Amino acid sequence: MADFAAAVAPRASMLVADDGTEIAHYRWEPDAGTEPHPVPVVLQHGFAAHAMVEWVDPGVVAALTADGRSVVGVDARGHGRSGKSADPARYGEPRMVRDLCAIIDTLDVPSVDLVGYSMGAIIALLTAAARPDVRRLVVSGVGAGTVEVGGVDTRVLPNDVLAEALLAVGPTPVPPEVAGLRAFAEVVGADLPSLAAQARSAHQGGIDLTAVTARTLVITGDDDPLARRPHVLADALPDARLLVVAGDHGTTLGNPDFTSAVVEFLGGRRG
Repeated sequence: MADFAAAVAPRASMLVADDGTEIAHYRWEPDAGTEPHPVPVVLQHGFAAHAMVEWVDPGVVAALTADGRSVVGVDARGHGRSGKSADPARYGEPRMVRDLCAIIDTLDVPSVDLVGYSMGAIIALLTAAARPDVRRLVVSGVGAGTVEVGGVDTRVLPNDVLAEALLAVGPTPVPPEVAGLRAFAEVVGADLPSLAAQARSAHQGGIDLTAVTARTLVITGDDDPLARRPHVLADALPDARLLVVAGDHGTTLGNPDFTSAVVEFLGGRRG
């Protein structure tokens, strides 16, 4: 992994959610000498990751602050420095939406731009469907499954298989389709019981995509099995365009084309 110390240190804060869970979030200010943009960018990471590894490591935060944006990154419950629990009742993307909305409310701004990846894309879509103050929206790492399954595509990544693989101990074989995800979780120091609880509670209840008022960019990797047929998702949104870049589910965020597209779409100083 890249050296996080190479990035400007954020201001870290904790918000206590209505169920007592601490939600870690981080704020980066625009680079010195840039013209500050009035709309902050809020970033929501994907499953097993956290704000630093998802957004700082690939250079997304640095590119946004260099373009005059203030940036807020959120560690979803069970991830990063946020509170942990092995109880599936404390998880699910709708529960994470309530956490994210509470953090957005603390910003006390008329509007925000919102970026979400994979699990974070589902959180972002649910949030944007409920909040007209989301000005622009970027979702990545998801495709037709968002429309056809109602969340992350469990046809590719079954919840029960993922949860059991995360909790496996000793020489228990891990199915190849989830082995890479477990290995990633271990590398980033994720809490495996918390991830298993989220896997069992992953949202499959559908999203009212017609309620999303934000202009939206759907970005997917051309070799991402969780983002197949992304045009189905883009077509289901009222005002969306689709961009496909090189990458799979683990490498799309590291593609410089991803970062430059996010900065350009969110408008920078022109927004």
